[in-house]
Amino acid sequence: MAVHIGTSGWSYDHWENVLYPPGLPAKDRLPHYVSQFNTVELNASFYRWPRDTTFAGWNRRLPAGFSMSVKAPRGLTHARKLYQPEVWVDRIVRCWHELGDKRAVLLVQLPPQLERDDARLDYFLAALPEWIRVTVEFRHHTWNCPEVLAILERHGAAYCIMSGANLPCLLQTTAPFTYVRLHGPDHQHLYAGSYSDTDLHWWADRIRGWAANGLDVYAYFNNDGGGHAVRNARTLRAILGA
Repeated sequence: MAVHIGTSGWSYDHWENVLYPPGLPAKDRLPHYVSQFNTVELNASFYRWPRDTTFAGWNRRLPAGFSMSVKAPRGLTHARKLYQPEVWVDRIVRCWHELGDKRAVLLVQLPPQLERDDARLDYFLAALPEWIRVTVEFRHHTWNCPEVLAILERHGAAYCIMSGANLPCLLQTTAPFTYVRLHGPDHQHLYAGSYSDTDLHWWADRIRGWAANGLDVYAYFNNDGGGHAVRNARTLRAILGA
């Protein structure tokens, strides 16, 4: 088992003087990021899915041992709402091949207004090859039930554990790995605030427990404002001795 701690995205102007030295060109941000962390969650793919050649380029440029999780495109999750996913699945599979041994987990974040639909979820997960690790982030409360967890477990997909304003924090594991998204401790706004050391020690204990049970763990901080994600990820890594 392995523990991977990183941030959601890496190219933020407001991370200057937090992660990036002043004046660092945008093209040099990823090489600098990988000198500090061993994983990242790509969020830009949600808005515009990269070309196959872009994934191949990351495979060549990223160092050995680095892994990239990738957020599924909104065309699949928010426009189609997982309905008739075949075209998008084909594109994802091609790109996943190109990413090679740098690939980590495909993150599928469902829209908050999408209510539980077991058949749709089951069909989508069955359309993905078994070798693609996938996690599903449910934003509507109707999905949080034993029947949905059973579907995930049957397909080897992970229930995405969330921390954030108005989001349920259910410590469910349904796959050989655990996926955690830390959207910030602010109780009123997502992606805001900085986790306290007490919070981070609590999460460290959870991560140690999952790892002790033989699960790989991927945890990404999405509270990018003010550079909080960078500081929190560094602190959690230090607590865990990473």
